[in-house]
Amino acid sequence: METQELYRGRLIDHIQLVVKDLDASRRFYGAIFDVLGIPVIDVEDAGFFWADEFVVSRKDSAAAQGTLTGKSHFAFQARDRAMVDAIHKAALAAGGKDNGAPGLRENYHPGYYAAFVIDPDGNNVEAVFHGEAKRSAAAVRIEF
Repeated sequence: METQELYRGRLIDHIQLVVKDLDASRRFYGAIFDVLGIPVIDVEDAGFFWADEFVVSRKDSAAAQGTLTGKSHFAFQARDRAMVDAIHKAALAAGGKDNGAPGLRENYHPGYYAAFVIDPDGNNVEAVFHGEAKRSAAAVRIEF
């Protein structure tokens, strides 16, 4: 019997980006993951790095199949507004381009605080804090 933990709001298992400049992407995403407190694992001989469920690889890596990822938009969850601000600042310092300074975007929902930065490959990377909320549980355990 297999046991897995499923987390509320966790729809995606993992994401892979295939990039043109792995070093530039490593600097950019490394800065974000430093703020988030997530370690980055470099597998240079295989042409990729990963952090949690986020994988970034060169075009010539085995997993990439020779094709760059198209432009995407994705968001990293922040613990609070200060973390959104810190991610935005770190991403800009690591070569990102501003695409929306930190601030409330209540047209999404009340308390939605976010910032946007364009990464070295043109992806729109967001840091978001959804505001104070009470969770019913950190995770739900299911058994198969």
